[in-house]
Amino acid sequence: MNFAPGAWKYAILPLLVAPFALVFSVTASLLALVASAGTLAFFRDPERTPPPTGVISPADGTVSVLREEGDRVRLGVFMNVWHVHVIRAPFDATVTDVEHVSGANRPAFSKESDRNERVHVRFETTSPNLPAPAEPAPDTTQNRDEPTSDAEVTFIAGAFARRIHPYTERGDDVDRGDRLGHIAFGSRVDLLFPPTVDLEDVAVDVGDSMTAGETVVLESAADSGGTFVLER
Repeated sequence: MNFAPGAWKYAILPLLVAPFALVFSVTASLLALVASAGTLAFFRDPERTPPPTGVISPADGTVSVLREEGDRVRLGVFMNVWHVHVIRAPFDATVTDVEHVSGANRPAFSKESDRNERVHVRFETTSPNLPAPAEPAPDTTQNRDEPTSDAEVTFIAGAFARRIHPYTERGDDVDRGDRLGHIAFGSRVDLLFPPTVDLEDVAVDVGDSMTAGETVVLESAADSGGTFVLER
């Protein structure tokens, strides 16, 4: 089993304590071992195989937010303690910005969590799994005339999740299903779709169970018969 970076930093202390806890009781030693094993379980990082088409969920968990925000659609996935906490890219893209925003640590399932500490990972994408934007004027300076879309994945800390660890930085290219980072001990991940996505395009609803890197949250333009552009 693979583990996210930092797993042993949290698991080693209760593991080292376990033999000395025998001095006091077998129960105390067992509890320390359970705490160590539980910590490693939080950081497990299994391999995932994306389906052939579609935008995929960035996180394990349950859909807790699905709403329109101006000309955008936001999909929020709440991660419980038993979910994998490694976040994945929902489509092929280039990272344009990684921004850390300080804030509160409210429970991730509450409305107040919108003001929690977070990390925004912003993308530019030409993925055919998203509706294509309008054709731009040819860019002769960069020899690039493909229409691009911008999107965002946000890691949101919760009441106990105060360690957000992005793996990417500006300029990185990510493939669909690649690991973007992890949140130590929880708690919510939001996907802000490009303006070309409408609420009725989303293939999931509030309460649905998600598997990062595998659950399709938006069918590809090819499957829906729409117009789309070539992958970068």
